Amino acid sequence: MTTNSVYTDQFVPQFQISNSAQRQTHELKTWPSCFAAASAGNKPFDVRENDRSFQVGDMLILREFNPETEQYTGQTLTRWVSYVLEGGAFGVQPNWCVLGFSDLPPIPAGITDIRLW
Repeated sequence: MTTNSVYTDQFVPQFQISNSAQRQTHELKTWPSCFAAASAGNKPFDVRENDRSFQVGDMLILREFNPETEQYTGQTLTRWVSYVLEGGAFGVQPNWCVLGFSDLPPIPAGITDIRLW
């Protein structure tokens, strides 16, 4: 008997990292307009000075900061770095980077079916 399996679960591609022990956590000030856009999913990236050696797999704690009052609002978002575009190319200044965001943490190397993860 032959059957064709059809998966009803939507496949969500996710990035992998090879060494989770090297992951870092970064707390970042985020202005209200950028925070709102990241929260809504409209801004899946950030442009930052690369003074922290950002790496794929790093956890980012985005803390909303009001520059007018110079106070944190108490709102936070957690994102993971899924891509790092280093400065010096594509119009990004040296010592700066563009960080790709993921809502989901990276999966360990060797995991091939995230439905099991």
